[in-house]
Amino acid sequence: MSGIGRGYIHVYTGSGKGKTTAALGLALRAVGNDLKVLVIQFLKGQEWTGERRAAESLVPTIQIRLRGRAGVLAPSDLSPEDKETASEALREAGREIISRDWDVVILDEINLACAFDLVEVSDVLEVLDARPEGVELVLTGREAPGEVLEKADLVTEMKEIKHYFRQGVAAREGIEK
Repeated sequence: MSGIGRGYIHVYTGSGKGKTTAALGLALRAVGNDLKVLVIQFLKGQEWTGERRAAESLVPTIQIRLRGRAGVLAPSDLSPEDKETASEALREAGREIISRDWDVVILDEINLACAFDLVEVSDVLEVLDARPEGVELVLTGREAPGEVLEKADLVTEMKEIKHYFRQGVAAREGIEK
C-alpha cells in the first residue's frame, strides 16, 4: 500500500451526469500517483466502453470489472439472476477491500443497486465497516441510501440542470460511454 493515510469514503450521487466520470477521474489521478485502483461496476453490462479500453493499457495498476448483464436495467426489468449477480459482486468487493491489494476501490452504481433492492443496504454497510485503514472507497450512483450518506466522509451530489438526453440524444462514444 502507498501512503494515502487513513483512507476515506466518498459518495457521488444525484440525478446529474458525472458520477462515474468523477470516480474515474479520481482513479486516473490515483494511478498517476502509483496507487492501485479496482473498479467494480454494478448494473453495467458487458459492452466495451472508453474507460474499459483505456484501463486495459493500465493493468495491473487499475482494473475495471463489470458485474451486470448487457443493457440498461430498470426496476421493472430485474430478475433473480440480477440480484444474485449484484450480491456476488458485493461479496467480491468485500474480499478485495480487505485484501489490501488496492489503494482505491470504486463501487460504481452500488447506490442504484441498493435502490433497486439488488443488494441490502446492511450488507453494503458491513463492507464499509470492514474497510481497513488506508483504503479509499468511492460509491457512485443515484439514490444513495441515507445510511451510506451518514457513513461517508465526503458526499457530492450531481444535480441535473439541463441535459441533451432530454432532447433525445443517445449516449455517445467517448463522452457517455
